[in-house]
Amino acid sequence: MEPLTLAIALGAIIGAMLALTGAGGGVLAIPLLVFGLHLPVQQAAPVGLVAVGLAAALGAALGLRQRIVRYRAAGLIGVAGMLVAPLGVFMAQRLPNRPLLAAFALVLIYTAWRMLKRPPPSRQSPVAVPCHVSHADQRLTWTLPCARALAGTGLISGLLSGLLGVGGGFVIVPALTRYTDLDMRSVQVTSLAVIALVSLSGVSAAAWHGSLPWAVALPFALGAVLALLLGRQLAGKLNAARLQQAFAWFSLGVAALMLARAAGWVVS
Repeated sequence: MEPLTLAIALGAIIGAMLALTGAGGGVLAIPLLVFGLHLPVQQAAPVGLVAVGLAAALGAALGLRQRIVRYRAAGLIGVAGMLVAPLGVFMAQRLPNRPLLAAFALVLIYTAWRMLKRPPPSRQSPVAVPCHVSHADQRLTWTLPCARALAGTGLISGLLSGLLGVGGGFVIVPALTRYTDLDMRSVQVTSLAVIALVSLSGVSAAAWHGSLPWAVALPFALGAVLALLLGRQLAGKLNAARLQQAFAWFSLGVAALMLARAAGWVVS
């Protein structure tokens, strides 16, 4: 397969994951670019961010039209993430490739473990979460514990975004599920809005450092955007539990390959 066509096809996998889960796209982008297009992690990370960021921005815009994006929560998490994403990019450019591969594999294993540990998140009791939805106007009621929890989520997702090229959805979705009583549709599209903001910061930092190969990034992003549009039509028709389990087992397999490559057992 020609490199251009392959980049579009691999990007489509990322867009489909974002559409179906609101997360997971970024965490798969790096393995696909490393093994599919043979990029080092330092280049694969910003390429993945371009695709994930554009696809997430589109998904968030569609969610805004439906009025299900919690834009204040997304803004707080996103700004916190944007502040530390350049630090992650700075660190990534100065770390060897193999340790980054190993770190990413561990992130994949952790993500898969969380998915296999329990079924898709169910809504918690309003008493158990710091960020409540008001019955009067259906907006989040802001408190210091709520703001602290969401800002902390942004800092973690932003650092991982810059360092490993992940959108951070695998951190944001569980955090919004744990700290708020939003329904899952709002959680997913709010996560996409945050991913778009954090990715913008990481991509800008990578472009500034000159580590972003646009010839790969643009077709990869095109595939992601097209697949997200198509995937949204299927999202409501597929079994969420089966999707979660399939993604988890696939992630474990990819993590094993990345650990093998980090150890020097797999060359390409």
